[in-house]
Amino acid sequence: MKGVIAIDSMKGSLSSRQAGEAAAQGLRRVFPQGEVVVRPLADGGEGTVEALADSLNGRLETAAVTGPMGETVEAVYAIAGQTAVIEMAAAAGLPMVPPEERNPLRATTRGVGELIADAIAKGCRRFVVGIGGSATNDGGAGMLQALGFSLLDREGNPIAPGAEGLARLASVSGENALPQLKDCRFRVACDVNNPLCGEKGASAVYGPQKGADEEMVRRMDGWLAAFARLAGEQGFPSHPERPGAGAAGGLGFAFQTFLGGELESGIRIVLEETRLADDLAGADLVITGEGRLDGQTAMGKAPVGVARLAKAQGCPTVLAVAGSVTPQATACNQEGIDAFFPILRGIVTLEEAMEPATAARNLADTVEQAVRLWKNAKGL
Repeated sequence: MKGVIAIDSMKGSLSSRQAGEAAAQGLRRVFPQGEVVVRPLADGGEGTVEALADSLNGRLETAAVTGPMGETVEAVYAIAGQTAVIEMAAAAGLPMVPPEERNPLRATTRGVGELIADAIAKGCRRFVVGIGGSATNDGGAGMLQALGFSLLDREGNPIAPGAEGLARLASVSGENALPQLKDCRFRVACDVNNPLCGEKGASAVYGPQKGADEEMVRRMDGWLAAFARLAGEQGFPSHPERPGAGAAGGLGFAFQTFLGGELESGIRIVLEETRLADDLAGADLVITGEGRLDGQTAMGKAPVGVARLAKAQGCPTVLAVAGSVTPQATACNQEGIDAFFPILRGIVTLEEAMEPATAARNLADTVEQAVRLWKNAKGL
């Protein structure tokens, strides 16, 4: 019997590796001689750096970079061979800014560019970049400046950080950009389809949660539109209407337009980079899961990504475990997950349920019982 375990992190409780190892304990209680493969999992958001570093036998790096509001922060990313794995939220994430201090007019993506530059200096030429959870709305201008692009006002001075800097932007040039960028490839984990501008654009949809009022939204939307026009006029392949261009306050647009980045499903990138399909070959049973299984899971989050890939590889049974499930989680049964199980085993507080030792024990016990049922049904 071969079992493959790929469970997303249970945020605030267990990392992907910890959840996988707990599930493996339960599986081995039933099949002590079975082949059990544990693979860390993420969907391009929080936890992607750690999961890919683990799965690809990479190492974690720490760099001092510019934080979202201009402060210096220590950001962690991963290197595996010539591949760097970066979460933009480590340098420009919304949780890094207290609610009362959020201001997209000033928030910058400069630290994201500094992380990329740091990785380039260490020999990386392939990049996996997750761009969820940003505090910014600068169209990626700060990132580009950190990579050597010239974004200048009419007096020839670099524009100020944040969205308000775009108000004075008069020219964009890549003449002094890092020369190594021409050899770099960027796979950008992006699971939103917003264009750069308009009622579904970066400013209108995400600006308010970053501290923007109605007037700020209107102004920022106009500045981003002008940025896109200027980029096109100055020879860059500007397509602000493309799906994902509005992701992370326009950072998606910057990757597409200036760095040749490909915006892709986060879980697809992770599954391909970790080559999970190779592990799934010949598997009899696959166990996946995440902290909360719900209707959003069925729309392509990590567990469903694993289930679809498993079924494509001919795996007959996919089970999922979760800290909690909602009524809408039944949609997962039409997406390749044959059955799912919440791991709570008694009435406890949320804090007690999320205590790592408790969660690991509950997960192992639940997997054991689910696998016993599967074994009996198979007549093994």
